[in-house]
Amino acid sequence: MRIVGVDIGSVAQGRFAWAALEGSTRLPVGEGIDPEGAAQAVAEGLRTGGRVVLALEAPMSVPVPPPEAGAATELGRARTGERNRPWSAGAGAGVLVTGLAQGAWLLARIRTLVPTVTATTQPERFPDEGGGERLLLIEAMVTGSDKSLPVNGSQDLADARTATAAGWRALATGRTPATVCCAPKTAFNLLAAISRWAQVQIEEDELRLEVLVARAVRPEPTPVVEWEQLDGTA
Repeated sequence: MRIVGVDIGSVAQGRFAWAALEGSTRLPVGEGIDPEGAAQAVAEGLRTGGRVVLALEAPMSVPVPPPEAGAATELGRARTGERNRPWSAGAGAGVLVTGLAQGAWLLARIRTLVPTVTATTQPERFPDEGGGERLLLIEAMVTGSDKSLPVNGSQDLADARTATAAGWRALATGRTPATVCCAPKTAFNLLAAISRWAQVQIEEDELRLEVLVARAVRPEPTPVVEWEQLDGTA
C-alpha cells in the first residue's frame, strides 16, 4: 500500500508539495512540487500494488446543521475537535477552496491514468487485498507546533512529508492523536463530492459520511527522523 500526502497551496507560487512512501517498507518513494508528479505517484502505486491512500492537507468535510427553523445559526461553526483551527476561518477557508480545485484535478488526472480506479473515504471499505485499483481518500491536518522544520528551505515539502506520516500512523495504528469530525451535525464529505465530479466511482452515501482526519503529532527533533522513523512517538 502506497501513501501519498499532498500539501495544498498555490501551484503558481510554488506552494504545492507532495510526498509518497510505501506503507509496507515505510520507505520514501518520491516527493516534489508538481501536481502531475503527485498524480503519477498515485497512478504508479495503483498499477503496482492496487491500493493507495491519498491524504490532502486541507479541510475535506464541513458540518451542516439540520434543515430546521433556527438551525441556520450553526452554519459555519467549527468541526468537533478543530479547536482554534476551524475550517471556516480565513486560512482554513482559503485552503479548503484551493483544495477542492486541486483535489478535483488530481482525481480526474488519476482517472485518466488509471481508468479502472475506484475510491472510498471509509477505511472499512478499503480491503487489505483484492478489489482492484482502489483509492482511500483522507484528510491530513498539519498545524502549528505539529509542523516539521523546513526541508531544503521548503515548509510546504516538510508539511507534505508530515501529512504522509500522519496518514501512515492513522492507518497503521487504527487511531489518530485527536478526533476531528462533523458530528453531531451531518458531514458534507468534500472528498466524495470531488470524486463524483472527477467521475471516479464512489458510493453515493459517502457524501454524508465522515472523513478520516489524520492529525499530525508533534514532530521528532529533525525532519529526517520524522520522515524515516514513522513509527516513533512524540
